[in-house]
Amino acid sequence: MAKNFTDDIFFATAVEISARLKAKEFSCKQLTRAFLKRLETLGPQYNALAASLRKRALEKAGDVDDDLKIGRDRGPLQGVPYGVKDLLDVKGYPSTWGAQPYLRRVAEDTATVIRKLDSAGAVCIGKLAMVELAGGGGYSSPAASLQGPGLNPWDKSRWSGGSSSGSAAAVAAGLVPFALGSETSGSILTPSAYCGVTGLRPTYGYVSRYGAMTLSWTMDKIGPMARSAEDCGHILQKISGGDYEDPLSAGKTFYYQPKFAREFKTLTLGFAPVDFEEAAEETARPAFRDALDVLMRMGFRVREVELPDFPYGAVTGTVIDAEGSASFEELITSGRVEELADAKQIAGLKAGLEIRAADYLRAMRIRRLIQQAFRELFVDVSFLVTPTRMGPAPSAFEPFGQGEQEKHRPRSRGLQALIPAGNLAGLPALSLPCGFAGHLPVAICLVARPFWENTLLAVGAAFQRQTNWHRRRPPVSGPEP
Repeated sequence: MAKNFTDDIFFATAVEISARLKAKEFSCKQLTRAFLKRLETLGPQYNALAASLRKRALEKAGDVDDDLKIGRDRGPLQGVPYGVKDLLDVKGYPSTWGAQPYLRRVAEDTATVIRKLDSAGAVCIGKLAMVELAGGGGYSSPAASLQGPGLNPWDKSRWSGGSSSGSAAAVAAGLVPFALGSETSGSILTPSAYCGVTGLRPTYGYVSRYGAMTLSWTMDKIGPMARSAEDCGHILQKISGGDYEDPLSAGKTFYYQPKFAREFKTLTLGFAPVDFEEAAEETARPAFRDALDVLMRMGFRVREVELPDFPYGAVTGTVIDAEGSASFEELITSGRVEELADAKQIAGLKAGLEIRAADYLRAMRIRRLIQQAFRELFVDVSFLVTPTRMGPAPSAFEPFGQGEQEKHRPRSRGLQALIPAGNLAGLPALSLPCGFAGHLPVAICLVARPFWENTLLAVGAAFQRQTNWHRRRPPVSGPEP
């Protein structure tokens, strides 16, 4: 029997949806069909859908309904539909990595993270669009994707962010309750901020990359993009853990334990006033200041800090360019790299093969110094807070930087390079929607020492109990029932 669903379901958290399933308000097959129809109808409008997994999803939904009939509880994600970035393999389905040269690539196995979510009873309904090769080699505009530029559900003239463009747009538009993205240097945090969803970049090594496209084997991370910090905690618990198939796995499993969170009065918040007063775009400053005020009222000790002085951008670029071009060496040397959509990316991938071993090793030595500097910084602070991005989403149809006025250089470096710095150090980060600049969402970012996700999630959940920015919905019209 068909059932009509409203936005109260499409924009509910994963935890809320699973609870309603277990209360037998609807079946998992009914829910899955509704989300499939929404994803298949609206996904192309945002250039967010790479491939529907309808047949697999409905078979999985039937299995969930069978479990629910006999009272088998698989946890708070049971029966919840979700999507994955198109660099994660699902056996028998295409994984194009957002790029024309891999248009006919069909996965021979299923990624570890998807197998783990299968065991938790979650239902994967679609592959979501991405920037080609997760941005390897660098790219010049949002159009560097097989599906075209990712369009923001809050304003389709704006970018949904890269490289996990489809994952963020799909969650923001209520096409899936949560999605998996990947980050090498900003690809979970940036689209989460631009689209107004909650995004978690886990500690490096916490989540297996088996079955995922490799861009940078020493920096790639897989993580959730969802409606709430609470959802991110439950998702990370299910996808974390050691995996012999991933030789760089940390061999650790995350357990989401919000009831055992540290008292906030024992934690020290580190921030840089310059980030909120000068570095942030003027239209976004009121939202950022208000978010900082909310955090300040939560009882933390407070300390002003700034990042240690290192060339974060240059080091990040050298590591990713060298490792990325090595990963795609066959694509480059065969000449098929010319099929990519972005000329800058083609040139960047070719150039990456020319990076000298001495330069790569120098970058890795500096990276070790950066990791040590963060260890020393976290002696004095428990976590850092800064705007995730300094302003709202840019245009989806212009090259990056086009039309921008020359920006005022802030008086100090603050924490403005925290995305490349945090990725080099393998640190966890949580992006939280915190308001709007005009009609577009903006976000703040919390960063802590490795394996401190429970602290970040406890702070994020408390912030979201005192605000409702994560509950805001873009002006999306769904398909006809």
